[in-house]
Parts: sequence; C-alpha cells; structure tokens
Amino acid sequence: MLALTTIIVAWSNPQWGMKKEKVKRKSSDIFIALDISQSMLAEDVRPSRLDRARQFAQNLVKKLKGERIGTIIFAGNAYLQIPLTTDYAAAQLFLKSANPNMAPSQGTAISDAIDLAEQSFEENNKHHKALVIITDGENHDQETLDRAAEAAENGLLIFTVGVGTTEGGFIRMDLGGGRSDYKRDQTGNPVRTKLDPELITKLAEAGNGTAFNLTDDTEEVVRQLRQRIDKIEKRELEQRSFSEYNSYFQYFLALGLIFIIIEFLLTYQKSKWRTGRDIFEV
Repeated sequence: MLALTTIIVAWSNPQWGMKKEKVKRKSSDIFIALDISQSMLAEDVRPSRLDRARQFAQNLVKKLKGERIGTIIFAGNAYLQIPLTTDYAAAQLFLKSANPNMAPSQGTAISDAIDLAEQSFEENNKHHKALVIITDGENHDQETLDRAAEAAENGLLIFTVGVGTTEGGFIRMDLGGGRSDYKRDQTGNPVRTKLDPELITKLAEAGNGTAFNLTDDTEEVVRQLRQRIDKIEKRELEQRSFSEYNSYFQYFLALGLIFIIIEFLLTYQKSKWRTGRDIFEV
C-alpha cells in the first residue's frame, strides 16, 4: 500500500518551490493613434483609407516588437484602446477591428489624442516616448499644432502618417441590408474629403518628428519609421519573471520502488518454499 501510494503521488507530478527572477530590458514607449472618423472610409486609396491605415498599423506593431506599445483611437474624441503593453497580439487585434462605429461623435480630434497619450505615459518617462498619429488630417486648427509643440517640450516625439490623396475621394456609407451610398451634404451632393498634407507635415515638425504618407511604399514607410524610433533613447525597465515550479516526482517514484523491494524481501522470507534458501544463490 505504501508503494502504491507513493507511485500515485509521483504520477501526479508534485511541484513546488517557484522562484521569482528579475529581468532587465531596454525599450521605448510608443502609442499608435488611429483616426477612425468617417472621412477615413474614403476610397481614394485602395481598398480604403481606413483599411490601408489598419494594415499599416498592424505591420508597424510587428516591427516594433521589443518596445512597449499602446493604442488610441480618435474621431470626435480620443479613446484609450490598449495601455502600454508588450502584448502585441492584442494590439494588432484591436487595430484590426477599429472602425467609425466605435466613436460616438465624429471629427478629427488630434489634440485630444495627444492629450490622452501624454496622460497615459508614466510621469517619470520624459525622454523615451513617441506618438504615431495615422490620419487624413481633416478638421484641424492652430490649437492642434500648439498642443503638439507643448507635448514636444515635455519629451514626446510625434510622428505623423497621412492617409489619402490631395485629389480626395467620396465617403462610402453602409446603409444596411447590403445597400450603400456616398455621404452627402445638406444640398444632396456627395462630400469629397481630401488629405491635408500641410497639417501632416506641420504637426510632425511641431512634435520634433517626421511626416510620412501611405500613398508611398507602405513597407518603406514602416522601415523608415522604425529607424527613427530606434534613435529614441531607451530606458531600462525591470520585469519580474516567474520560473516554473520544480518537479519532485522522482523522489516519490524512488521511494515507491524501495517499498516494492522491501515487500518482495518480506514475502520471500515468509514463503515456506524458500525457507533457508539464499536469494542471491545462482
């Protein structure tokens, strides 16, 4: 019974003795702010501005592995989607599903996105952070540029990625039931939305960053943006990793084998057929 008990315990693989280990790594903190306003549904770039922006953002997350990444969506207001994390799969999933229906009010509140990013960084992080704004740049004012400059003084680098063309395009709206139509103004004419390259450039300049355009080679834009982010001063972060539990099944297995040997010897001694015989005799 003792042998059977210890073997069952060994089979269950008892584990204990977990250890905490401290691991240090260097990284920067990057927020990706994605414009989900209705103007991003324009199809002047294929398949649409929003689709192109989402694909770019997901690809950027892949290239930024090793950094802490957070995501923000904005239209009439800005919303924190994912705080700074190294869970890149979650970041890509949220970026993939971003759409105008997630914003209760429409517009292009870039200044709100900058405010939210600054609030979401740690207070002691002054020189290791960046914000990548992906937008078509509509509906802006001087306040946005002033806000970017103020953020830059606090150590935030702002990179802008323009989506769309200066010729512009119409905004396709889903009416339900498989029907769609272009967004129209009060006179019934389709609304044409155009990329504002001037804002994209000025916003990046105010934020001490660089402006890009997704009408160019997307892979090249990701590569150049990665190069510029690599130049950001990294800070050392301490992480606690937990080692696996140590297994101790082998001790119970050995004990069970010892009990089996003892049982064999006791049984041998009690057998009338083997009385007086040497078990080691050949």
